[in-house]
Amino acid sequence: MTQNSEIHPALAPGTVQNLDLPNRYVLAPMSRASATEGGVPTEDMAKYYARFAQGGFGLLIAEGAYPDTTIAQAYANQPGLCTDAQQAGWKQVVDAVHAHGSKIILQLIHAGAVSQVVDAPHGPSPVRPDGHMLQMYGTKQGPYETPVELSEGDITEIKAGFVQAARRAEEAGFDGVEIHCANGYLLDQFLTPETNLRAAPYGGSVENRIRLTCEIISEVRAVCSKDFLTGVRLSQAKATQPDYFWAGGLDDAAIIFSAVAEAGASFIHLASERGGYAYHSSTKDGARLTKFARETTGLPVIANGGLEDCDLALEVLSNGEADFLAIGKSAMMNPDLPNRIANRQAPKEFTFELFSYGVSVSSQMKWEAEQSA
Repeated sequence: MTQNSEIHPALAPGTVQNLDLPNRYVLAPMSRASATEGGVPTEDMAKYYARFAQGGFGLLIAEGAYPDTTIAQAYANQPGLCTDAQQAGWKQVVDAVHAHGSKIILQLIHAGAVSQVVDAPHGPSPVRPDGHMLQMYGTKQGPYETPVELSEGDITEIKAGFVQAARRAEEAGFDGVEIHCANGYLLDQFLTPETNLRAAPYGGSVENRIRLTCEIISEVRAVCSKDFLTGVRLSQAKATQPDYFWAGGLDDAAIIFSAVAEAGASFIHLASERGGYAYHSSTKDGARLTKFARETTGLPVIANGGLEDCDLALEVLSNGEADFLAIGKSAMMNPDLPNRIANRQAPKEFTFELFSYGVSVSSQMKWEAEQSA
């Protein structure tokens, strides 16, 4: 890390809404496909998340849970939050994290057209998503299917699913939820004009295309306690379209950021795909979206993309481009990253060998055991 400063700004305390955090490091949500076949989080998942709390992460965002049992699930062994058993499974995860003094929120995600498990995936319009299904995430492989167009009744049920999942999350002890409108999943499919050919109220203008996300945020805020965080994850890129940018640049961003803030979002988490922070936290012509989100809304902003790099993290925080740093792949290799930074230890470099036995937590533990043998 930079040696001319006694304390890196990433180690300074911060606040999201009314939640005080000991540092600016956030565990990014990562799909680990480690729940039971019925979507119940396991004891291994509780131990896995507890490692990040022990390692100094002030806030953890748990991997995306599906909010209904009909058409929301994205991949096999994904955790859900629609049943009592799933809620009980998540409670053991929350308790394990809280026991080490960290906070944890749950990402809620609806796959929509990119589901790899639903018999008939649904989406805003009958437009087949670009690209191919993700390997190691389910029995379905090959090109995505053309989805069934969602009816108004389907959309009402989807909103109700997010709301009931958020209520269950609060009952399980989570400190908040993150509504997932990113990376090519359902709410991002509504935001994206190429996959949303609908008319009003949920299609057409940017204001209409972000409407469903905003309605979910406001309805969750209405049923959960005032201190329960309800953030939103946004991205330009998709999992299968890493070079996608919002066509309207800052004009689109101004509408999107202002809309989610007005709906009651507690924070904005801007995700980056393979291009990293410098590439995808900016518009195509180079305007920095994270800083623009802070200036437009006054909300805390979580940046993402290679921010385990201490010099880059210093630049982002010192320049007022973001308030918090979400760490993904590097955190899998360094569950103690904040403690390492505090002790001026270099992080271990990420390697895809970590997935030698698969993407699940138990597969990672098997690989780690081999490395230490």
